[in-house]
Amino acid sequence: MRKIIIICFVLFFGAKTIAQEVPLVSNIFSRNNISLNGKWNYVIDPLENGYYDYRLNPFKTNGFFENKKASNPSELVEYNLDTSPIMDIPSDWNSHDRSLFFYEGTVWFKKDFIYKKSAGTKGILYFGAVNYDAKVYVNGKLVGAHIGGYTPFNFDVTDVLVDGNNFVVVKVDNKRLKDAVPTVNMDWWNYGGITRDVLLSQVPNTYIEDYLIQLDKIKEGVISGWVKLNVSVANQSVTIAIAELKIKKQVVTDTSGMAYFEVKAKPVLWTPEVPKLYAVTVSKSDENIAETIGFRTIKTKGKTILLNGKKVFLRGISIHEEAPFRQGRAWTKEDAVTLLTWAKELGCNYVRLAHYPHNETMVREAEKMGLMVWSEVPVYWTISWTNPDTYANAERQLHDMIYRDKNRCGVIIWSIANETPHGSDRDVFLGKLSKYARQQDNSRLISMAMEVTKSPNNINKIQDNMNEFVDIISFNQYLGWYRGTNESCKLMQWDIPYNKPVIISEFGGGALQGLYGDKTERWTEEYQEELYKQNTQMFDRIDGLAGVSPWILVDFRSPRRQLPGIQDFFNRKGLISSSGIKKKAFFVMKEWYEKKEKEYK
Repeated sequence: MRKIIIICFVLFFGAKTIAQEVPLVSNIFSRNNISLNGKWNYVIDPLENGYYDYRLNPFKTNGFFENKKASNPSELVEYNLDTSPIMDIPSDWNSHDRSLFFYEGTVWFKKDFIYKKSAGTKGILYFGAVNYDAKVYVNGKLVGAHIGGYTPFNFDVTDVLVDGNNFVVVKVDNKRLKDAVPTVNMDWWNYGGITRDVLLSQVPNTYIEDYLIQLDKIKEGVISGWVKLNVSVANQSVTIAIAELKIKKQVVTDTSGMAYFEVKAKPVLWTPEVPKLYAVTVSKSDENIAETIGFRTIKTKGKTILLNGKKVFLRGISIHEEAPFRQGRAWTKEDAVTLLTWAKELGCNYVRLAHYPHNETMVREAEKMGLMVWSEVPVYWTISWTNPDTYANAERQLHDMIYRDKNRCGVIIWSIANETPHGSDRDVFLGKLSKYARQQDNSRLISMAMEVTKSPNNINKIQDNMNEFVDIISFNQYLGWYRGTNESCKLMQWDIPYNKPVIISEFGGGALQGLYGDKTERWTEEYQEELYKQNTQMFDRIDGLAGVSPWILVDFRSPRRQLPGIQDFFNRKGLISSSGIKKKAFFVMKEWYEKKEKEYK
């Protein structure tokens, strides 16, 4: 059993919390759900008038969370959630309301819904993600809070729900903070809002909270795992069934509400070429959870990565969770399929989902389409390495990422950081985070995106104390863009003194789609094309290279990228433009991947 850690962030709430955050209900989409997606009212509150009084004391009453209505014409109520503007949820306010394009601060959201209480059941209110600081109220009562913009959370709201009309109010604050994860400095858009699905799940009082089903790490030809109930109760019968493998295993919980199992089986192993997934059910007398699970092994041996015991080269691409064509935060199945189809057209068998956990649909669709996944937490650039609360925040996000996706066979790498500066405080922080990841899941590989920024005498040397904590040496390098020239790639040598596989987790350069010129002219498609030609030729000389994930699939919004007429608040390093047009460099990478695929057949 993986130890579930619930870290409490100490906050001064105006209203008393009468519900609680409970461990994530696994595979929430397979439960009995009411969708709360759709039309929500919203109120922009830059001074947080709905939360604090004029002395900056949190309201105990009279806050916006009460959704108060004037009882008579003489009563003063200076807000009205019912008549406030409408926003479709999930979404982000930056792309929905142009006046909020650069806005960072508080917005209140309200949704009315009808609920029918049922004896012997609980109501679990689930959010796929809210960026960044969420305080959640049901019928005017605070049910809990959550920190972190990219991981799911849920609350047991049984005791505050009523038969009939109910309302939920969410205070969302996406202000960047020095001690947050990520910190104030980042290179993607800080999309604020309720950015993923909102569900109200009705589950039995005693329900299947979590489960793990995978190939046994030690015993060959065995599928093993466990099932966990939400309460510590013994002698509860649970059945795990995989009809295609003729498996129907009944287990009984122990006094902690856990049941363990193992069963002999010879499943077809999941591969990018044949991404076999099995229909699985986990059930007890009053609930049935449908799941799809694939089985595979992932290991390293020396400088190679082994998928199902066979050497594999990771032909990848990095992807941000930004919607194709329309921009804004991506969340739909259609968004995922579009992005992943482009990756497949490039020749990929692997995607790096940067720089934070992407939505669950994205991960599941990648798995279906035969794409291995690198999943990452936003420990990005320079965060507060010595702040205990910052570490607790990072660990919690790592926990929630692993917890949600532990049954996804497509996920092969947990990444704990990106481009962090060398130093003893950082080493302690990341070393601890790596050990925690391994405690949570020892069946996958651990990595992080290191960086190479210098090459004295044309020698690029990888030296990072984190080498002992990771299974794969991954690094970002930007020859031809941030250092050197495209031609300098021909002179470069690489010194990587570790007997571990190497992934170049980022390389690339910017180009404005449709801007043509000489191959030495920045921002032209020809410059980017030449950069990719010279870099891929250089990669063929790197010993132990086991994968590449160029930066990036599609141009994406970034407030750091301000050059008028070229960037216009877009990072232009995409192989595809924000309007979906492939640049010349796309076809250079595609050709190189075709060569790599033949080499590894």
